[in-house]
Amino acid sequence: MSYKTLEHATDAIIEVTADNLKEAFEIAGISVIDTILDSSKVEENSSKNLTVKGKDLKYLLYNWLEEMIILTITDGFAGKRILLDITKNDEYQINAEIFGELIDLKKHEFKVEIKSPTFHEMEIEENDKVRMKYLLDL
Repeated sequence: MSYKTLEHATDAIIEVTADNLKEAFEIAGISVIDTILDSSKVEENSSKNLTVKGKDLKYLLYNWLEEMIILTITDGFAGKRILLDITKNDEYQINAEIFGELIDLKKHEFKVEIKSPTFHEMEIEENDKVRMKYLLDL
């Protein structure tokens, strides 16, 4: 569905609204990429696979956001589209494929570096829609 950036003086607070958890996590991943660079200029020339685990949904979200930051900033991969599945056994697990290309700083217009996600102000609500809110430390 969508996400929006809420007002904050020094960090990015993101609020995601989606039809289900799968879509919410896909949008959350894109929100990280969009915060770092201009994803509208990314082409889908290759893909990367990620597996992320968490003991509950908040830890899964934290670990997912952290892995998306690492993929973008440390590994230098600019994502455009995300396909993922979420499973739950003893813990939650995301298996994702991120489509995009290697970062070209001139082409993708680097915006800001994200230091890390935080648990501060993190919320996940599952009703008729899924709503997530999280803070990215810039």
